[in-house]
Amino acid sequence: MRTKIVAATLAGALAGLAAPEAAAQGTLNLYCSVQVEWCQAIATNFQRDSGIRVNMTQRGSGETLAAIRAEGQNPRADVWFGGTGDPHLAAAEENLSQAYESANNALLHPWALTQWRQSNQRAIGVYAGAVGFGFNTELLARKGIEPPRCWADLTQARFRGEIQMANPNSSGTAYVIIATLVQLMGEDPAFAFMRQMHPNVNSYTRSGTAPIKAVARGETGVSLSFVHDAVTERNAGFPVSYATPCEGTGYEIGSMSILRGARNLTQARRFYDWALTEPAQRLGFEAGGQLQQPSNRSAPLPPNAPDLSAMRLIEYDFARYGRAAERRRLIERWDREVGALPR
Repeated sequence: MRTKIVAATLAGALAGLAAPEAAAQGTLNLYCSVQVEWCQAIATNFQRDSGIRVNMTQRGSGETLAAIRAEGQNPRADVWFGGTGDPHLAAAEENLSQAYESANNALLHPWALTQWRQSNQRAIGVYAGAVGFGFNTELLARKGIEPPRCWADLTQARFRGEIQMANPNSSGTAYVIIATLVQLMGEDPAFAFMRQMHPNVNSYTRSGTAPIKAVARGETGVSLSFVHDAVTERNAGFPVSYATPCEGTGYEIGSMSILRGARNLTQARRFYDWALTEPAQRLGFEAGGQLQQPSNRSAPLPPNAPDLSAMRLIEYDFARYGRAAERRRLIERWDREVGALPR
């Protein structure tokens, strides 16, 4: 997820939207870990629909989890919206979020409710998306490089210096990739694979969307990304395509949590209920062309969105890989064995 921080006070920009009512309805402090256009849209539309003043900060899920941990005794936000589900599960385990059952739970796909149950009702799924490869078709064709179709392709010499992925210390996307490889291959073989791939990686970026944007701009040939982000870039006119690995791949359940100690709990619950509705779940596509599968069963799959039912998905163990200790252990091992390797 993009690490740019959006100035959190949307209230000034939105002052014309039911300003007198906003004062009466209170304030919501929102941490948002989806694309900035989507964050702005949900803040704008919720403020308009509810009269609640929204202060929003946008940054990646890894950075947001770090901030929530640092603020645990004095939380600055009420709700955390979006970002990969694993850090939301870690926050739940560390008692940094609180349980809530929305009446709108009945509207959701089973996978969204599985996330809610596994987190002891502290995190719920709002969208889903699969891991895969994005690639610049024109750049690879010009260099005579066949696009990757399988994980095994990524260690081949033809991709020397052509791959980007994010750093798991700041990116939930990167952690999902690591956890996917561990579940698919076994832990030791997965780390051996990442060490073999390392010479082909030109950058470990801070945010999960940075690699696919570099692909779109022709700055790198291949990204490890969520495939819906590749389609977003293609829909914007860039020469981008994608593939899901032939061996199988993992997926995210983008989640939402109410933070423990939320100062504006009534407003937080109103936002949570609203964010699970069909109109709210259309905003990712309508505002920024985002193509994740919504968790509300009535919200349509966006046009041209990747269909998860057509992919070879692993049985991703969200309960295990969402645990704080497991997440920390795998990231520390990545730091030692992959991130510290010379270039």
